Amino acid sequence: MMDDGSASTPRTTTLGLVPAKRARRFSLAVGLVAALAGTKLLVHMLLSNRYGYFRDELYYLDCARHLSWGYVDHAPLIGLVSRVVLLLGGSLPMLRVFPAVAGAGMVAITMLIAWRLGGDRFAQAAAGLTVLFVPIYLVLDSLLTMNAFEPLFWMGCVYLLIRIIQTENSRLWIWFGVLSGVGLMNKHSTAFFGISVVAGLLLTEHRREFAKPWIWLGGAVALIIFLPNLAWQMQHHFPTLEDLHNVRVTGKNLVLTPPQFVFQQLQSMHPLLSLVWMAGLWHFLFGRGIRYRVLAWIFLVFFVMMVALHGKDYYVIPIYPMLIAGGAVALEGALERWRFTEGKAWPKVLLAGGIVLSGLIIAPLMLPVLSPDRYVSYMQKLGLKPSRREVHEHGQLPQPFGDQMGWPELVRQVAQIYNRLPPQERAQTAILTGNYGEAGAIDMFGPEYGLPLALSGHQTYYYWGTHGFTGSNLITLQYDWSDLSRMCDSVEQVGAHFDPWGMEEENQPIYLCKGLKRPLAETWPRHKHWN
Repeated sequence: MMDDGSASTPRTTTLGLVPAKRARRFSLAVGLVAALAGTKLLVHMLLSNRYGYFRDELYYLDCARHLSWGYVDHAPLIGLVSRVVLLLGGSLPMLRVFPAVAGAGMVAITMLIAWRLGGDRFAQAAAGLTVLFVPIYLVLDSLLTMNAFEPLFWMGCVYLLIRIIQTENSRLWIWFGVLSGVGLMNKHSTAFFGISVVAGLLLTEHRREFAKPWIWLGGAVALIIFLPNLAWQMQHHFPTLEDLHNVRVTGKNLVLTPPQFVFQQLQSMHPLLSLVWMAGLWHFLFGRGIRYRVLAWIFLVFFVMMVALHGKDYYVIPIYPMLIAGGAVALEGALERWRFTEGKAWPKVLLAGGIVLSGLIIAPLMLPVLSPDRYVSYMQKLGLKPSRREVHEHGQLPQPFGDQMGWPELVRQVAQIYNRLPPQERAQTAILTGNYGEAGAIDMFGPEYGLPLALSGHQTYYYWGTHGFTGSNLITLQYDWSDLSRMCDSVEQVGAHFDPWGMEEENQPIYLCKGLKRPLAETWPRHKHWN
């Protein structure tokens, strides 16, 4: 039962509205939570083996083979999760269990937040259905990346904040600190979420929390949990900041204007389903959920920061479930107060059906349901085209799908080149890649063909070095002939990778570079590529 005491003051309304009643206390619809979270889990698991390993997944599996308190371009938790995946066999279904479980958890906690905000069964169901069908969540929860876990940590913090408001139990800030600290170890952008929470508190009457010790203790707990990664960053001269600087100055990412950024949000969240989170924002700012206005300020501050910093549009995605929960509560309340819908089931059935139908139309473009050719055909019928987040991101399929294509074929091609070399020449040959995707693919599928571990200067591979390689020949992927000609006595194109469904930038020549002019270990700093 609810115990938040969030009763609304009765008042007489006009325009067909029935006078508001005192807020009732509702039970958590445990069966609905289990059903919708279970559906989310089942869908992702059934489709887990449909395409192939995603580029970043291959990289994270290599990070798992080199466990550390830090990596150049991400926080350490994903490496630990990937290590568990390897211990369990490393198969695609096993790897995809973790994001699927995280996605199911996000559905459950969104429904839990809706309940704590005063929602009955319909509000809980509407919140769960909306999160279940939001397009970007279908994509992110299909892949093992940090993005699958981020909403779970953030919404856990939001749930605790709601409980602090309702119960005035400030000791809950300790658990808020625990979740925040683990969230930081998952993805550094949690720091911006924390800044937004602080701003939201300062902009509302909840600023009084800063006069109590618990919020400061919670912050200390978060810092203690994050300290190992912070120490690693300091020890390595903050490589993540260097990487982010390189991304900015090289213009890797598409820079969106504020209107373009908002448009991308509506696309990612689904234009119709966005009405739910918009209702939640209004509910917190001006409606009956004004008691939780701090949540609206958290969202607005975070949103403005991402626009100002030219963040990618999906950086905002983890914060929407709380607005969806608030919107579901607001819609339920409106249907119950409106004279023409009070006590009637059809408006709720119609609304829930609309959520499901609008989600089902887009779902085949967000899940690996269709074959690539049928995917492109369906996308064209809807008048859509793949969205881009990076300047050089081109392909017939969106990047989350295109970057799952062609990896085993590429490694097989490299293996044919490598194994055609005479034994004495093969012993002097390494495989050098310019991108962590190719390096991860070589390390994942190469052992089957007897290939050595890949070498790369891209991202954290740079720290893993040359693995003691002292030979004179290289098979290279994602390297230019002009660069190789300065490194070697002779350069020969021995193949070219092409996959019609992969990303176009991956379709590159394969070179055999013979007679290194200087040992690779000696020139290794030149191969450093953090971007």
